Amino acid sequence: MACVCKAHVGKPAPEFQATAVVDGAFKEVKLSDYKGKYVVLFFYPLDFTFVCPTEIVAFSDRAAEFHKLNCEVLGVSVDSQFTHLAWINTPRKEGGLGPLNIPLLADVTRKLSSDYGVLKEDEGIAYRGLFVIDGKGVLRQVTINDLPVGRSVDEALRLVQAFQYTDEHGEVCPAGWAPGTQAWETGGAWVLLPTKPPSLLLCPALETKFPIYYSPNLTMPQ
Repeated sequence: MACVCKAHVGKPAPEFQATAVVDGAFKEVKLSDYKGKYVVLFFYPLDFTFVCPTEIVAFSDRAAEFHKLNCEVLGVSVDSQFTHLAWINTPRKEGGLGPLNIPLLADVTRKLSSDYGVLKEDEGIAYRGLFVIDGKGVLRQVTINDLPVGRSVDEALRLVQAFQYTDEHGEVCPAGWAPGTQAWETGGAWVLLPTKPPSLLLCPALETKFPIYYSPNLTMPQ
């Protein structure tokens, strides 16, 4: 299967329908089921492996924090729903997941993985992709890890909080923003300079009208 990514930030996320294990039972799940809610959609390579359960259990254990933000977390792999259920029904102390608070979706055809651009074609499994989709179905954020490294639930939660904050307040969030820290208002334009210039070189009207940020790592064109 040729992997043709249909997932682009700022565009509608690819629609999907898949069989999932939800609360220990099989259920058909569609992206459109979650209209009006944020969705964190994360892909992982395979069931009954080593790094994957640490991520799945971590997301499941903190599902209530996402629910408070009107956000659902969905896990996806290329395994069947039957394999998902067998893994869930295996106790954690025996290498299983145990009961989960999040759905696990089956992508046996690899279409979902292909549409979202995470299919590792030579092995037929998914890279560790994570997608934040807003309540309008628009893709807001994408990260894709190589297979050996898991993802941070804290960072996924922070991203949802940050996008929801900007949705509500129309401000922008700087690096490392977290709830309770300062965001920036914008008037649709801003100025970035490498260093703070002498006041004589900067127009006071410009400084008043537009936010001015300074970055010592910025190289100005010659």
